[in-house]
Amino acid sequence: MTAAPTPIFEPWDVIKVPFPYTAIAVQEYRPALVVAAGRLESSHELLWVVMITSGSNTAWPMDVPITDLRSAGLPAPSVVRCAKIATIEKSRAQKIGALLRPAERAAVARHLATTIAPTTGRQTND
Repeated sequence: MTAAPTPIFEPWDVIKVPFPYTAIAVQEYRPALVVAAGRLESSHELLWVVMITSGSNTAWPMDVPITDLRSAGLPAPSVVRCAKIATIEKSRAQKIGALLRPAERAAVARHLATTIAPTTGRQTND
């Protein structure tokens, strides 16, 4: 019996992933925020991530500004776009930093919790 691989990513890691997320030859890298790793990563080698985009783009209601760009490994003002979540293979990700500010983590967690699994047990679309 083989042991499950040790996870190398943690929630709140900022990573870069190839975009578009396909097997085409021309790709560029985009940042994303890991929101689920742990057992998902060790059992299936997958991560749940939310998009990070330029702070100069039109704001969306659940965007969370990143204030510590250096710790996040980002070169320009950016926001976590909580409305855009994806499942990716961990082998395609490279860690570049982390979201360290507790207020930013709390805002992302709140947006995800109220959208994915609200306490009522029903999904909301607001």
